[in-house]
Amino acid sequence: MIIGAGVAGLSAAWRLERAGFRDYVLLEMETLAGGTSRSGQRGEFNYPWGAHYVPVPMRHNAPLIQLLSEIGLVEGISDEGEPIIAEQFLCRDPSERLFYDGRWLEGMYPFEGASQEERRQLAEFRDEIDRWVAARDHRGRRMFAVPMAVGSDDSVVRQLDRLSMSQWMDEHGWDSPRLRWAVDYGCRDDYGLSIERVSAWAGLFYFASRVSKPGQESQSVMTWPEGNGRVVEHFVNAVGDHLRCGVAVAEVRPGSSGDGSFDGPIRVTGVEMGSFEPIGWNADEVIFAAPQFLARHLIRNSDRELVRDGKEFQYGSWLVANVHLRDRPATRGFPMCWDNVIHDSRSLGYVTATHQMGIDHGPTVLTWYHPFADVDASETRRSMLRLEWSDWAELVMGDLIKAHPDLPSLVTRLDVMLWGHAMVSPRVGFVWSPARINASKPLGSIHFAGTDLSGIALFEEAFYHGIRAAEEVLSRIGYDHQPMLPLRADSTS
Repeated sequence: MIIGAGVAGLSAAWRLERAGFRDYVLLEMETLAGGTSRSGQRGEFNYPWGAHYVPVPMRHNAPLIQLLSEIGLVEGISDEGEPIIAEQFLCRDPSERLFYDGRWLEGMYPFEGASQEERRQLAEFRDEIDRWVAARDHRGRRMFAVPMAVGSDDSVVRQLDRLSMSQWMDEHGWDSPRLRWAVDYGCRDDYGLSIERVSAWAGLFYFASRVSKPGQESQSVMTWPEGNGRVVEHFVNAVGDHLRCGVAVAEVRPGSSGDGSFDGPIRVTGVEMGSFEPIGWNADEVIFAAPQFLARHLIRNSDRELVRDGKEFQYGSWLVANVHLRDRPATRGFPMCWDNVIHDSRSLGYVTATHQMGIDHGPTVLTWYHPFADVDASETRRSMLRLEWSDWAELVMGDLIKAHPDLPSLVTRLDVMLWGHAMVSPRVGFVWSPARINASKPLGSIHFAGTDLSGIALFEEAFYHGIRAAEEVLSRIGYDHQPMLPLRADSTS
């Protein structure tokens, strides 16, 4: 039994399928699989409702390269062993722009008007990132790698988790508002936290883990009009009728072998969301691929006592809007790109759904993202339960008209998605905490998967934990398979 059909649960099911093991059921409460990688479709347009790209993996991430090859994205392997991605799936130029001081600029750093001191601090920051990219620990591992499990766990890395990214920058004397904005934007983009709240380990991971060699840019990204919904669709097709949507799991009650190890059969009880009828299964093994904050509500022992707390796991809230336009808004400066960011905003701006299709004129859909990075998530969730669509639509439009005053006359439809527990928060002290590290360990016949087990909400991390949990099950039941894990990101990667 796999509980939760986000990317982690789908990856676990995909791994079982790859091994030829098909005696499983994958349950999902929502009517569609994918979690925060879901996509939408209306008329001729597809668009994301959450995650919308996957960086090209480095050669050490063989399972992900295998998945991408299966989807048809990989054309070959380079002489250096790196995957060659078909050009139509790489984000096409122009890829990003920034609305700054009344006009659009190319790129994500406002070079125009930057002082010599600001440019010096930017160069120093880049040199420091290159230093981390080049460094290897005593075992030859990269200091930061994707997935994080193959990177270093040395003390020099772990101690970064004790500082916020803002404190780490303070220690280096970097007070340039432009640099601090750019770093803050990156942390809000990947983690939904400001630099004052995010762990310095997570901040450095963002900038260093996807750079293969010093002096190079981050790995190119693959994207589609529907975002990561393209990968979800492949998973769903691979899983077939093993997937059951519209079933809310209410309880996971492990049996007991008498020594408290929970090695006995597991009773999974759920509710059919359409009819509200109860439904149950007996399972030999369970992969719990739902977020950790749900574990304490669902997993009980035979005496209905709590078997896992999970309170150390905190989750940020996001608002995502899809704004349908009958035509493109007027632009002052650099033309519309895939990623369009407004400097004077706490939103992340928007991506253009038709960008990969090469359609640069006429109707389109703008997918706008806003992480509530500066406030307590529980407060935001209360607002989400209280406020109406009109309140959120006003927030969306109020932000977009800063850069597009003519936008209201072009909008034909505006939909919003409220993600109350969108992604785990890598706040200071959490990533290398015992709570996070121990959460991946199985409880007898119950195995755990999910991107929150890494402390960072990335597609690659969810995929890794899905593979890991599936292989734990295959090994435990003695099913013959060729392991995909462990991986190694060594000095040659």
